[in-house]
Amino acid sequence: MKHKTFYTGLFMLLLFTFFKHSSYAANMPASTLTSSLTGIITDKADHKPIRGVTITIPDLKIGNVTDASGKYFLSHMPKGAYLIQFSMIGYATVVRTVDLAKISSLDIQMEASTIEAGEVVITGVSRATELKKSPIPIVAVGKVYLDQRAASGNIIDAIANLPGISALTTGPNVSKPFIHGLGYNRVVTLQDGIRQEGQQWGDEHGIEADQNSIDRIEVIKGPASLSYGSDAIGGVVNLITPAAVPEGKILGSLQGTYGTNQGLVNGSFRLYGNQNGLVWGTILSAKQAKDYQNQHDGRVYNTGYKEKDARVMVGLNKSWGYTHINASIFDDLQEIPDGSRDPATRKFTKQLTEDTVRTIVSPSELNSYKITPLHQRVQLYRVYSNSNFILGNGNLVVNLGYQLSHRREYTHPTEPAIPGLNLNLTTYTYDAKYNYTLGNGYETSVGLNGMYQKNTLGQSTDFPIPAYKQFDIGPFAIVKKSFGKLDLSAGLRYDSRSFNGQAAYVDTTNATFPALYHGPDPTSAPNVVSQFSALKKTFSGLSGSLGGTYNFSDQFLLKANIARGFRAPSIAELSANGSDPGSQIYHIGNNNFKPEFNVQEDIGAILNLSNVTASLELFNNNIQNYIFQEQLLNADGSPVLTQGYNTFSYVQSKARINGGEFSLDIHPLPWLHFENSISLTYGHNLGNGGPVPDSLKYLPFIPPLHTHSELRGNFNKAFGGNIRNCYAFVGFDHFSAQDHFFGAYGTETYTSGYNLLSAGIGGSLVNKTGKTIVQIFLEGRNLANVNYQSNVSRLKYFDNKDVPAGVQPGIFNMGRNISFKVVVPFDLSAH
Repeated sequence: MKHKTFYTGLFMLLLFTFFKHSSYAANMPASTLTSSLTGIITDKADHKPIRGVTITIPDLKIGNVTDASGKYFLSHMPKGAYLIQFSMIGYATVVRTVDLAKISSLDIQMEASTIEAGEVVITGVSRATELKKSPIPIVAVGKVYLDQRAASGNIIDAIANLPGISALTTGPNVSKPFIHGLGYNRVVTLQDGIRQEGQQWGDEHGIEADQNSIDRIEVIKGPASLSYGSDAIGGVVNLITPAAVPEGKILGSLQGTYGTNQGLVNGSFRLYGNQNGLVWGTILSAKQAKDYQNQHDGRVYNTGYKEKDARVMVGLNKSWGYTHINASIFDDLQEIPDGSRDPATRKFTKQLTEDTVRTIVSPSELNSYKITPLHQRVQLYRVYSNSNFILGNGNLVVNLGYQLSHRREYTHPTEPAIPGLNLNLTTYTYDAKYNYTLGNGYETSVGLNGMYQKNTLGQSTDFPIPAYKQFDIGPFAIVKKSFGKLDLSAGLRYDSRSFNGQAAYVDTTNATFPALYHGPDPTSAPNVVSQFSALKKTFSGLSGSLGGTYNFSDQFLLKANIARGFRAPSIAELSANGSDPGSQIYHIGNNNFKPEFNVQEDIGAILNLSNVTASLELFNNNIQNYIFQEQLLNADGSPVLTQGYNTFSYVQSKARINGGEFSLDIHPLPWLHFENSISLTYGHNLGNGGPVPDSLKYLPFIPPLHTHSELRGNFNKAFGGNIRNCYAFVGFDHFSAQDHFFGAYGTETYTSGYNLLSAGIGGSLVNKTGKTIVQIFLEGRNLANVNYQSNVSRLKYFDNKDVPAGVQPGIFNMGRNISFKVVVPFDLSAH
């Protein structure tokens, strides 16, 4: 009841603030509220106008594109000082801070450049900020990058090759983001700044997001609890949907992708419009794939999937700010592999009964798009709003969200309609902050955010976590100030998270299909056992950040930051007592855990010269009360089996993760890039005071040394000018052997090194007026068809208990895959 009262009060306060400001604004002359900006953008070398330059004001969600004469026009904007970005492929990005109360015309000269610099980010900052000025380590990629990664199976797979980022996978469509070796509930995933909640503790499902609806991704590589609260101890991945189209425009596209390895078929329709500040849009997508294949395993049984997605957006961009309301549906049918094989032939087998009766999978089944009875269905329904109200000398940002995550795993071959797992997680998120300038240029942000969750258990036979309620709240303050060449930022936050877990009892009368008991007096009822005890816990902690960037010149800068993060234990870590069939593990929690705290130091240097770009980032992350899983063993060393699954319990320890990334981009010719990067991460279990055995001294899922080299050519015009934005690249990735692994109890094993070859080509076909007719993107991965296993692939450990001598156990990663992507844009605007 008190949570409902809180949300009702917060909602009424926001409504009051909105209507009061709207009433105030309505009684003022329009000229005192609104502003416009116009100008011409030309080439600095020949002074000719540039068509197609994108102008964006991220804080207002407003943008436009220059016409054939290089002109642009932005209107119906609130007066104030804003960061404006001018970007175009083949030119150096220009960023200007413009006071719209004083300036109505701004001409820009852009310089042809092969250096990608000057990008603006909105994640983890109070206002839009130049990436190079943020002391927090952030990486950002846009739609061009995502389109050229046509072979990505999902949206996380598209960024998993960036320095410092990896993905824990369970086949091609299931990827969980890891940042510097931390993932699960230590990385917060956002969509348009609103945190996404979907049982992140689980192994076997990925991020519930339509990859076709994401146009930009920003990643914070380090503690971000200051802005996002508990669970952001490792970092943040912000998935950003398409921006509103320019005023008066109705723009759309049809998109199709085909992948050769799985027979992937992915189609999407997009339509966005803007009429006098009324913005709207929709994206509809569907994709399906068969079992993937490699030379070692052939087709890997039960790795196919079918996914359907839809989203709509409607909003207002006006002189008082903006409000955008979004609604989306994610519906994924994902098969569940178990790796079982026929001992003699090593062909994959499928389960026929509730016991061990299995048969070899036929070639027709391996080559079918039909989803098998043993699969999971993951659905996520979301409704959320992003609002920015101009108030006084600042702005009030309000983000509110509702989401329902429904996750079911169907694991009974004789009763395929009865789910083994059935979880319903309802989440309400709130985030309100006021940004203003205090005194002499102190950009200040004060706010409050958090969430309320309710998890319920549906009809099922497995109960890994209890029904529970959770409430998070965290006030924070952030200050940013520039002192000449030095940019400083600092902030503090205090978080509180409360759990209320419900007791639960299970009726085991039918041992094969146990069910939750809802009758009277469970303690004396026959065949009824306790599954969960009631639990009430509250965790709280202080987090903060202090950092600075010193710009020695426009070409060279240094960054340094120190941040403290906070994470409350997840419900699984506290209360788990059941099997999760998809992960093939029986989990046991520990309700005596303390919250995790970490302190991470980051230092970096960036060099931008005319023909060379280089960056170096080093980090050191010390974690208190680090939670991880250990497998339980019998006295003879054999695994403890519970309900037929290996049993794991959660434990805590001190830990340290450190390493760094180095990138070097050489431009020997204006159109030619030679891009190189190297990433190295070490993760050590420091124990709790005593010596740490060798098998326990390394943390799980730490990526190995990874180098990436790419030779790329970019051509703005080709074949007489009918092809624009043409590119071609050849990439080489080296992953060293991972001999620093969490070897205790056979949890992880040694992983051999491997090398992968990739390539891509694409461009846009335009008509005589320069209008794009079609865009084509081709990408090939693992072109040498290498047989390899990644140490962050869970399928590496899926096999029979006993494997013949001389045979490498587990499932190998995907073999050669070539993807073809075609985008046909269209314009329905009234001309």
